[in-house]
Amino acid sequence: MQMTNVIIDFRRYLKRRNYSRHTVKNYLSVLREFVIWLDVPLEQLTSQKIDEYIDYLHGKRMQAASINIYLASVRVFYRYLRHEVGIKLPNAFRAGKRLRTPKPLPRFLQEEQVERLFDVIRGRRDQAMFMLMLRCGLRVSEVAGLGLNQIDLKRRRVIVCNGKGGKERMVCISDDAREDLSAYLNQRTSSRVKKVFLVEKGNCKGQPLSVRGIQKRMEYYAKKAGLPVCCHQLRHTMATQLLNAEAKIATIQDLLGHNWISTTQRYCKISNLAVQRDYQQAMQKIVERSAQRAPHHVFKPCMIESRQNVLDKQ
Repeated sequence: MQMTNVIIDFRRYLKRRNYSRHTVKNYLSVLREFVIWLDVPLEQLTSQKIDEYIDYLHGKRMQAASINIYLASVRVFYRYLRHEVGIKLPNAFRAGKRLRTPKPLPRFLQEEQVERLFDVIRGRRDQAMFMLMLRCGLRVSEVAGLGLNQIDLKRRRVIVCNGKGGKERMVCISDDAREDLSAYLNQRTSSRVKKVFLVEKGNCKGQPLSVRGIQKRMEYYAKKAGLPVCCHQLRHTMATQLLNAEAKIATIQDLLGHNWISTTQRYCKISNLAVQRDYQQAMQKIVERSAQRAPHHVFKPCMIESRQNVLDKQ
C-alpha cells in the first residue's frame, strides 16, 4: 500500500465530505506525524499500539484535549481505510480510546469589564466587529469571513454562512450593534473585496482582515484595558447576558449555532441571575415557614441563656 497515494486520496475524501480547509490541514498534519511514528504496517495497527501512541503524545507533554484531537484525526483516517478503501484492519479504536478532559465553565465578562473594554476600543471598524461578537455571538472566524451580502440592516439580521462545521444560521442585530456596523459601512473604503472587515493600513490595505489580525486587535485592547480577555469571551458574554435576561435556552442555542442543547446548557451554571432569583424566592418561603414553626421546637433565647448560667455556676 503506497502511503503517499493513500494520504492524497484521504485528502480528497475529506474535501468531498465538505471538511473545512483548516480541518483538512490539521488532519493531514497529524496523520503525517502518526505515520512517521508508526513502526508497523497499518494492517497491524492494534489497540495496544494506540496505547503506545498515547504514551508517546504524553511524553511530548501534550494536554489531554490535544491528544484527543490527534486520536480523532487518526480515527477518521482509520475508518476511511476500513469503509472507503476496503482494507481489513483490526479494531484498534475500541471503546474508551479517548482521554478524560476537564470541562471548565465558559468564561465571560462582567458588565463593568465590558464597559472597560469598549471604552478603549477606537475606530469604527474595530467597534463594529467586536460589537458583533458581543451582541450577535459571532465567532472570530465568522466575523473574518463575513460578506457584505450576508448583512441585512433593514431586517436587523446577519446570515452566517461560514459557521463551525459549515453550518448556516441567522442571527439578530441589536440596536447598538446595528448603529456601529452602519457607521463603519458608511465610511468603509470602497473596494471590490466583498468581505466586510478590511485592513486599513500598511501594504495589505484593502484586503480582508484575517482571523489572526482580529485577534491581535483584541490583544491590543485587552492589554490597554488591563483585562485578560479574548475574542471568544465576547460570545460567552452574549450567551450569559441573554440567559440572565430570561431568554429561552433553545433561543440561545439557535443564535449560537450549537448542535446540542447540552452545550448551551453549560451557561446555566455560570452567573445565572434567574437561578439566583428562584433560589432567593424559594429560600425566603422556607425561612418563613421555619419561623412559623420555631416556637414549637426551638428554645427561646432566654431559656438558652439560663441554661448557660447554670453551667457557669457548676
